[in-house]
Amino acid sequence: MVDSGPVVGRPVDRVDGTAKTSGQARYSAEFPYPDITHAALVHADVARGRITTIDSADAEAVDGVLAVITHRNAPKMAEAPKVSLLDLSTMAAGTRVNYLNTDEVHWNGQPVAVVVAETLDAAHAAARLVRVQYEALPAVTDFAAAQGDTKPAKGGMMGAGEAKKGDAEAALATAPVSVDATYTTPPQNHNAIEPHATTAFWDGDELTVHDATQSIDWVRKHLAIRFKVPAAGIRVVATYVGGGFGGKGSVWAGTLLAVLAARVTKRPVRMALTREAVFRTVGGRAPTVQRVALGAGHDGLLTALVHTGVSAVGRTGGNAEPVGSQSQHLYAARSVLIQHRTTELDMLPNTFMRAPGEAVGSFALESAVDELAVELAIDPVELRTRNEPERSPTDGKRFSRQNLARVYADGAERFGWAARDPKPRSMRDGRRLLGWGVATAFHMPIQLPADVSVRLSADGTVLVRSSFHEIGVGAATAQAQITADALGVPLDAVTVEHGDSDQPPAPMAGGSGQTASLAAAVLQACDRIKREALALAGKAPGSPLHGLRPADLRATGGGLFRADVPAGAEHAGETYADILARAGRDHLEARTGSDNRFRSAVGQARFMAGFLNDRRKWVRAAIGAHFCEVAVDEDTGEVRVTRWVGVFDVGRVVNAKTAASQLRGGVVMGIGAALGEETLLDPRTGRIMNPGLGEYHLPVHADVPRIDVSYLDEPDPTAPLGILGIGEVSIVGVAAAVANAVHHATGVRVRDLPVTLDRLL
Repeated sequence: MVDSGPVVGRPVDRVDGTAKTSGQARYSAEFPYPDITHAALVHADVARGRITTIDSADAEAVDGVLAVITHRNAPKMAEAPKVSLLDLSTMAAGTRVNYLNTDEVHWNGQPVAVVVAETLDAAHAAARLVRVQYEALPAVTDFAAAQGDTKPAKGGMMGAGEAKKGDAEAALATAPVSVDATYTTPPQNHNAIEPHATTAFWDGDELTVHDATQSIDWVRKHLAIRFKVPAAGIRVVATYVGGGFGGKGSVWAGTLLAVLAARVTKRPVRMALTREAVFRTVGGRAPTVQRVALGAGHDGLLTALVHTGVSAVGRTGGNAEPVGSQSQHLYAARSVLIQHRTTELDMLPNTFMRAPGEAVGSFALESAVDELAVELAIDPVELRTRNEPERSPTDGKRFSRQNLARVYADGAERFGWAARDPKPRSMRDGRRLLGWGVATAFHMPIQLPADVSVRLSADGTVLVRSSFHEIGVGAATAQAQITADALGVPLDAVTVEHGDSDQPPAPMAGGSGQTASLAAAVLQACDRIKREALALAGKAPGSPLHGLRPADLRATGGGLFRADVPAGAEHAGETYADILARAGRDHLEARTGSDNRFRSAVGQARFMAGFLNDRRKWVRAAIGAHFCEVAVDEDTGEVRVTRWVGVFDVGRVVNAKTAASQLRGGVVMGIGAALGEETLLDPRTGRIMNPGLGEYHLPVHADVPRIDVSYLDEPDPTAPLGILGIGEVSIVGVAAAVANAVHHATGVRVRDLPVTLDRLL
């Protein structure tokens, strides 16, 4: 072991780096089982209707096929529970559809049969031979046409409600300067590097599931309800997950039907979804249409801010995109109106996708702020900082941190913003028009209940166990760093085990909250261990610390305890190993939470009360400033992002290396949303027309410039260890920064994403 001193904040290499780069890390479709079988889905090709006939004879005749499961022969599953904030796992269901327990079809792509075979090729070949006929029913599949039939969005944990202060419409009408525009964003789909996959095996009523999930605890509880077995008899394993971004936060058809097929065949079943099957059975981001109207005086101070939006939800599930969530807090307008509405479509329900609400809402808000800056002839950075509020404009709550002007000042200096000529089409590089744009990033991370166990052995090693998720962000590394510093031991003394429901329950990896949520539990467990170790030391007659109170002692690097004593007095230090040996103990262990169901429920209720009270007290947000340069070919309209600077205030950073990677990743995803990503649906049939990476345009390496990211690294005093969360903030504002830069380059204002060639020519 090497005593390297404090490690939180340092650019530590990932503890799982070798396993991943050498191929040792196993993902959900890679766990071997004897007699493993393979499953493939059959998808409906109508948007709404009833199945009249299913002909599976040809499929069943394929060599190696074991079963074709349809609504005619599938075992009954219980329906998904109603959502309750007293049990967050009730949010797990991707849809309310009881797959293969109904002859009803609710969207084009809904699974209507599962084929199980000895080989993957046989399963897919047979699935193509299943013939299904339908009684088609009238369906609503055109988002544009459905916008006349909307209703207010439901509120919830993500804050999809309304906000109002003063009469914003009246203030807008009398404002000396104003902008009032409509912005649209398209549907988008998840394309994690690892497609959704499940391996399921029943042993009587006990179930083992290897699942590509961001929410082990939710999957376990959801499967217990749907298959009517005790949760204690279900083991869910997701040691490594190849990307999530929200798409793996719910339980979708692939997981449920793999478990169902394993029960029918009494064999282990693996279902690895194709890219097309992911598009057709896993929700993505909903399309939105938004109105943003800003009124201001000639001094640039906002007198009115209106942000309203309509987003699509499925008739069988989905949540509103709270497009105005950042607009409630970001700028000091004297009057504000925020409204969210939804319209129901016969489509696959939408779901969480990196920074729900803010990612698309910021495109509209930050584009409108740029438009207002042009109208006022005020620099867009100056306009934003001039309107930074002292408290939240809509409810008067305090900000836990307030650094918008600072991140903009730092970013402007790093980017060289002072050299910008504000006139559109004024900057060139040969035949390419250059444009510079800015936008604000704003995201409110969440904190969820988390449990851990920490075991300190007499040899000075530490084992941390929790069923949290490693979805590629370096979560295990961060928790090892936090543990090492909390106990005063070297980093290489800490081992972290994760990704298994046999470990203490952890929150879903979502809402930019996993690191802070786990940190709170880790610090609590480590504090209990230190207190017990110090108490043992103080009571041992042969200890140099004998007779001192725990309050007099402190842990230092290398697992060494020393005494806080008056000046001039000397006390020798003592290690954990010394203390445990003297006490005749081989380890100390502490666990947070409870295995008792009643106590766990009480703990969750207590958490929800604290969560809601915290939300009433503070606006706790990670923020940032994006600076973007684009080059637009004057002849072809081709847009290239050529330079990027992002400065963020994300509270305390645990790992400088993985944090920078996370921030860059959000920017890359935002560039994709700005310039390429769009799920194309046939408005007549509701069918996704580009369900794969060949037609759904994601940014590749050549599309991404060097991304210069930095952060303030100042702890938030209201968060565990000062950690806010960085998973989502850096995508927010990216699309607006690109579109604003495109306007500066070309003079063309694009209000509809993505910014494609046809919108510039």
